[in-house]
Amino acid sequence: MVNSSKYIQMALVMKAMAHPSRLFILEMLKEKEHCVCELQELIHSDMSTVSKHLSVLRNAGIITSRKHNNQVFYRLLCPCVLDAFQCVIEVGKNIDKET
Repeated sequence: MVNSSKYIQMALVMKAMAHPSRLFILEMLKEKEHCVCELQELIHSDMSTVSKHLSVLRNAGIITSRKHNNQVFYRLLCPCVLDAFQCVIEVGKNIDKET
């Protein structure tokens, strides 16, 4: 069934990853956890935009957060989600070969 919770969750994760800044955030969180201010500097975007991206990723269950004093630190909850990157790269290589 198309509307099963399995497919809905998969679509939610894929949609959450479907933005260049969010993909970059995931790559950064692969290495280590980061606070919002660090991610803001790396992305060169305003705090509200970075926070929105983080919220989308958190709501999809891809990342999690913890508070320490006045800062919020984010880490990758499911590192296996990055395996999709390699698949996308391979698909891109196939497209390049055909054109």
